[in-house]
Amino acid sequence: MITIEDINDCWNRIGVEGNQTCERLAQVTHCHNCSVYSESGRLLLERDVPIDYVQEWTTSIAERGSALSDRSTEEMLSLILFRLGQEQFAISIRSLQEVIRPTRIHKLPRRSDRLFLGLTNVRGEVLLCASLREFLNLEAAASSDDDRMLIVGTSQRKWVFPVDQVHGIHRYPLRQIQAPPVVITKTNAAYTQGIVICNDQKVNYLNAELLIDTLDRRLL
Repeated sequence: MITIEDINDCWNRIGVEGNQTCERLAQVTHCHNCSVYSESGRLLLERDVPIDYVQEWTTSIAERGSALSDRSTEEMLSLILFRLGQEQFAISIRSLQEVIRPTRIHKLPRRSDRLFLGLTNVRGEVLLCASLREFLNLEAAASSDDDRMLIVGTSQRKWVFPVDQVHGIHRYPLRQIQAPPVVITKTNAAYTQGIVICNDQKVNYLNAELLIDTLDRRLL
């Protein structure tokens, strides 16, 4: 069996990495261009692999594969996180149709109020618009440059909700979803189905389907 000790590593002794006394340097300029260097590299790659080396990597790869398998089979929940005033909320991306910049809301005579804001046009589609802040009994907040609108529901039944800021999509293992407390300050607990943590802040995970069902019954 050829070992590393059997390889002629003349480049480390008399070559560019050594004292540079090799007679071939004048012709090849660098050891990388020398046939001795190439032959030594070939022998190094073709040498027999020590049995303990194979066993070590077999164990390492098996452990990594097992860890990846455990992570891939763990059930995950994808949520869109957003802010209303000082409160943080989330809904499942399965209920999210789109996030858009604020569009003009057209009030309806004798119908629009603090909860039902009116109608808004999104690329030619007229959608109902409601205030989640009013629905969840939250304090009013000043508008900002981060304002967005969430289009929530299904392709046949959608609502548009203005929000103060969108924090993007985050994925959580189901085991990390905490049960909501008995009393949730300033929000309607009936629509909170869990609590998640983002940047050390508690986020109310809302039941979007229940929320939309309630809006349909109340306003339509």
